[in-house]
Amino acid sequence: MTLRYWAGARAAAGVTEETIETGPTVGDVLDDAVAMHPDLRDVVAVCSVLLEGRAVGREAVVADGQVLEVLPPFAGG
Repeated sequence: MTLRYWAGARAAAGVTEETIETGPTVGDVLDDAVAMHPDLRDVVAVCSVLLEGRAVGREAVVADGQVLEVLPPFAGG
């Protein structure tokens, strides 16, 4: 699956996106991402997560070929 990082998550991961083989849930994917990029731990704790463009929780099931996006809270107006 493709994991995309936005804003502060991108800075913490050090990459814009990566392909990873993990699952079966969003929580598993995020845990594996944090294991690969420890600086993501605090960021992921406050992020919204989109699976194929829809907001999901950690319990959502993922499949090969899907896109998961990690979006930290945005400031500004």
